Amino acid sequence: MRSPVRRKMAVPFKLIFIVAFFALSAIVMWLWNELMPAITHVTTISYWQAAGLLILSRILFGGMPFGRGGRDRFRNGPPAHIREKLMNMTDEERAQFKEQWKERCRDMRGRR
Repeated sequence: MRSPVRRKMAVPFKLIFIVAFFALSAIVMWLWNELMPAITHVTTISYWQAAGLLILSRILFGGMPFGRGGRDRFRNGPPAHIREKLMNMTDEERAQFKEQWKERCRDMRGRR
């Protein structure tokens, strides 16, 4: 359960996030409409198209890392409890572990 202080702070942060999103959408629209027609001869975009473009860029490129992103999760290596478990494995457990992960990765790529 969240503490009362964290609950009170959540509302302003959500409000700041929403305001920042709308401001960034306006900036994207302005930059697009100023630069892109002159450079590439494309048409101008509306505010909502700029917001969609901002969301699409977030999905495709993973920018604007608010919170804890998946790609930064193990930047400093695995957490201590996982590292300890891996270090205490015997050679045969380690080989079995590697083989299981090879199978999982093969399955994800659609190969069997």
